[in-house]
Amino acid sequence: MITVITTFQLPKPLTREEARNLFLSTAPKYQGVAGLFRKSYYLSQDGNTVGGIYLWNSRAEAEGMFTESWRAFVREKYRTNPSVTYFESPVVVDNVTNEILSDQ
Repeated sequence: MITVITTFQLPKPLTREEARNLFLSTAPKYQGVAGLFRKSYYLSQDGNTVGGIYLWNSRAEAEGMFTESWRAFVREKYRTNPSVTYFESPVVVDNVTNEILSDQ
């Protein structure tokens, strides 16, 4: 499994309510995406940084999302360039389903 963290440094801070509304406007884009288990949006305490934490089945599926087209979407929506960082996630604890997941 792969965890991807995207980060966007905003040109001006957002309030929690502004961020929530913005995130809700983009959330449907991620429903039903092959290989994506979960996406969490985040907002820094000062409102200057937003992004997403994604849990993917594989790196190939993750890379299929974070294309130049996706980057253009982010630049238009958030007025900034995103950073995308990939991490191996060999074990995940899921307290919703009461499972410990392993990529082996």
